Amino acid sequence: MRKLLAAGFATALAAILLAGSPASADAAKAQGNVTVFSTEFTELDVWENPSGCQKLPIAAHVLVNQTDQPVEIYGDPLCLTPSLTVQPGFGSHVAPGSGSFSADA
Repeated sequence: MRKLLAAGFATALAAILLAGSPASADAAKAQGNVTVFSTEFTELDVWENPSGCQKLPIAAHVLVNQTDQPVEIYGDPLCLTPSLTVQPGFGSHVAPGSGSFSADA
């Protein structure tokens, strides 16, 4: 009986933790801009309220996180490799090539 009760409690707890409401999904979306400088001859690339994996421009040089959440920078275009975290209000050099970033919490 105890095992059955414990299993039921664990299942209920897991369901509560995994259930998300639309309000919580909106709260996780970064608010603000991610700005990327590539060269002196091109305009800045700006992502407003970014969400999900975003491919960086091929000539990306500097990423500035002006959101309210940390941004992860990846060396691949699909946000799959290990990442570097850029805190809100900070920036980082990025390697030219096929990198990406993610602003999801």
